[in-house]
Amino acid sequence: MSGFSSLAFGPRLISICAAVFLPAQLVSAQDCPQAPDHSASFEMLFQQIQAAETERAARLISNQMWELWAQAPNEQAQAVLDRGMSRRSGYDLTGALEDFDRLTAYCPLYAEGYNQRAFVHFLRQDFAAALVDLNLTLELSPQHVAAMSGRALSLLGLSRTDEARAALQAALALNPWLPERGLAAPGGPLAPNVTKDIDL
Repeated sequence: MSGFSSLAFGPRLISICAAVFLPAQLVSAQDCPQAPDHSASFEMLFQQIQAAETERAARLISNQMWELWAQAPNEQAQAVLDRGMSRRSGYDLTGALEDFDRLTAYCPLYAEGYNQRAFVHFLRQDFAAALVDLNLTLELSPQHVAAMSGRALSLLGLSRTDEARAALQAALALNPWLPERGLAAPGGPLAPNVTKDIDL
């Protein structure tokens, strides 16, 4: 899930240290500022990744996307995001889920909080819960290609293959270099349906 595999974006050590000292509950959703608007940057990055000639070049561009997605609205939110990602990377899924619950409660308009929580649900094989959070992510950030590919994988986990195929095709239209592209290759579980005309 490069949507999901790329979620292993490296946490910021300073923010993680700060998170240790945060109170159990963040202040309130009213205190969370609006997330940064990176729409112009993403438009440029999608153009670049669609024109990329090698997987290595595409990966470097994808890393730039993750740097933008993982910029939380303020230091407090960043600390919780980074700690949750660190816990998830260490397979402390319960702790990660607690952090992402706190983050989405504190910053309900920050898409990455839901995307990260979706990945935890996916790792727990709770595909239905992952799908709910991925849909929320895409409501807030319609071109979040990682969430789009994660949605395809969650739908596949729920055996909703036709929907999964459509979701992956939409993601690949934005980033044709997603690792999940193999699922849509000939013979893959999400390969395009080819209907042949039958001569009568």
